[in-house]
Amino acid sequence: MPGVLPDGEAVPADGSLPPAARAAVGTRGFGVYVHVPFCASRCGYCDFNTYTASELGGGASRETYADAVLAELDLAARVLDGTPPARVDTVFVGGGTPTLLPAADLGRILAGIDRTWGLADDVEVTTEANPESVTPESLAALRAAGYTRISLGMQSAAPGVLAVLDRRHRPGRAAAAAAEARDAGFEHVNLDLIYGTPGERPEDFAASLAEVTAAGVDHVSAYALIVEDGTRLAARMRRGELPYPSDDEAADRYLAAEAALGAAGFSWYEVSNWATSPAARCRHNLLYWTGGDWWGLGPGAHSHVGGVRWWNVKHPTGYARRLAEGRSPGHGRELLTEADRRTEDVMLRLRLADGLPLSVLDEAGRAAADRALADGLLDPAAYPAGRAVLTLRGRLLADAVVRDLLP
Repeated sequence: MPGVLPDGEAVPADGSLPPAARAAVGTRGFGVYVHVPFCASRCGYCDFNTYTASELGGGASRETYADAVLAELDLAARVLDGTPPARVDTVFVGGGTPTLLPAADLGRILAGIDRTWGLADDVEVTTEANPESVTPESLAALRAAGYTRISLGMQSAAPGVLAVLDRRHRPGRAAAAAAEARDAGFEHVNLDLIYGTPGERPEDFAASLAEVTAAGVDHVSAYALIVEDGTRLAARMRRGELPYPSDDEAADRYLAAEAALGAAGFSWYEVSNWATSPAARCRHNLLYWTGGDWWGLGPGAHSHVGGVRWWNVKHPTGYARRLAEGRSPGHGRELLTEADRRTEDVMLRLRLADGLPLSVLDEAGRAAADRALADGLLDPAAYPAGRAVLTLRGRLLADAVVRDLLP
């Protein structure tokens, strides 16, 4: 099960924000994240805030979930009354498996966001989905409701790798679902990959990349497997049933992804994300990575508005109960200092192909950037223009570069 939330400071019962935060709403863009915490089964590597039917307990259900989210949206409207964002630029529905909810409920949630704050004319609306949780009919209904982008959890094309990850969809289903989404009129389709799973061979990952590049999608996310404490996969490794992931193998897989995706017309724009054009980039994630504001709806959802970050109670039952009582579902919050925001700027912007403005760095950070440049970790073409941009080798060592640039 997922870890414990930090306490932070108490969130007011009415969810109110400091005046300075309200005044800054939307100055860097504004998005809405909706967390749907339901899954048909729990994948062995997953530590997200998700619940199967047997784990859910009483007091919350899929059938009433959209109403609970709309109740939180009503609270959000009261909190920002008088200082609403100019528009909602992006909406991202994640999980869990959002498409376990009926398309009509996902449509009601989106319509509620539109009524509350208004959707931009060019709004990007994404939902995550497992390949087996969608049909041509449900995809058509989602598109008709206003969803413009879908992100499908493929993870691998190799049956053995899917089995280790406890993924239920059959090989080939993710690519078929991507085709169905395009036929339904989705403007943008993403496939997610995980690499470095124990037992994954180079030819397994090559087959996954070949299937992705043949699927006609315009976005690919590829992440190294992270073994989280408390997961079934971590327990199997502790018992010696499976080997731990290899950093060297993960680096080889990343290089293979860059080569295959680059040859197929994809370009990286964030360390783990590739797109066929700027228009195909995930604007919602770019909002996160560039310090924008977003309101997170749902149990365990995190929000960031005007320099205040807060997080909701984790369990759907507690979340629904608080909203029924007219209280904020917020569990805790923190007010970010300028130093906090600068640290996050370095951590997130350096991972982008646009890079980090060198002006963000202090004297020690600039000296560290000079060393990274000399070591071939930063692009010498971007450096004279005042930007730190990772080279391919730098992307492999991105976390270490970030650590060196921070105090």
